[in-house]
Amino acid sequence: MSVARVVQNLMTLHWASRWRFPERALGEIEAAIRAGETRHSGEVCFAVESALELGDLWHGKTARDRAIEVFSELRVWDTAANNGVLIFLLLAERNVEIVADRGAAACVEAAAWEDVCRAMEAHFRAGRFAEGALAGVNAVSELVARHFPASGENANELRDRPVVR
Repeated sequence: MSVARVVQNLMTLHWASRWRFPERALGEIEAAIRAGETRHSGEVCFAVESALELGDLWHGKTARDRAIEVFSELRVWDTAANNGVLIFLLLAERNVEIVADRGAAACVEAAAWEDVCRAMEAHFRAGRFAEGALAGVNAVSELVARHFPASGENANELRDRPVVR
């Protein structure tokens, strides 16, 4: 357990997510998700969590571990075509994780998801939170659209509104 990591998480208060992602930004992210989903049959979710709790840090939980938990909690795996994608930001660490359901993961190489994560993290390090989130949502939508283009009825299976914890 890194002391610096613990300090980062403990010093990032719960309200930090709301400060970095005010209502206007959340509305823009929601609109980008909705617009992207008109181009593909996948489902994109965006979640931001301020920090990990001390117990999670003590037990060595990583941002990836937490992203997988949130993927499950939000039921991103529960889509008809198994093509849900979660974009998860652990704000305290400026760490972005993308978790894709098996349908999307089978079509998109891990390196492509990683490229999106690194680009978003660069925005976040520079303090451009809304821009980074929008860039990530648009890039993920582009990747999903290549493999799951919209066709016929395109039901919205998951919420488009970002989840802020």
